[in-house]
Amino acid sequence: MSFVLAFVVGGLICVIGQLWMDLTRSSITPAHILVGFVIGGAILSALGLYQPLVDLAGAGATIPLSGFGHSLAQGAIEGVRERGLMGAIAGGIEATAFGVAVAVIFGYIIAVLFNPRD
Repeated sequence: MSFVLAFVVGGLICVIGQLWMDLTRSSITPAHILVGFVIGGAILSALGLYQPLVDLAGAGATIPLSGFGHSLAQGAIEGVRERGLMGAIAGGIEATAFGVAVAVIFGYIIAVLFNPRD
């Protein structure tokens, strides 16, 4: 059942993004939408609304970009608890550093192994 919930919740998040792109085609770029998902995830996390979704759907809520915003916000909140105001910046970076590093490393490996076609 957890796979079904992850699929449904992740799919609904993607549907929201697709509708947002289709309905605002002329005024908002896909980059704006991606940033909006990160900010939305951070805001929902700060309000305590995103963690119940993560508890319900697992990877269906943590894999989309809103999950990245959630991780940033939770890291910043935890950093503030441990180190004060300076922890707000360092906490978010520490919480997401592994995922960003893995994405950069795998991107580099793929770029070295494969050549683009003309």
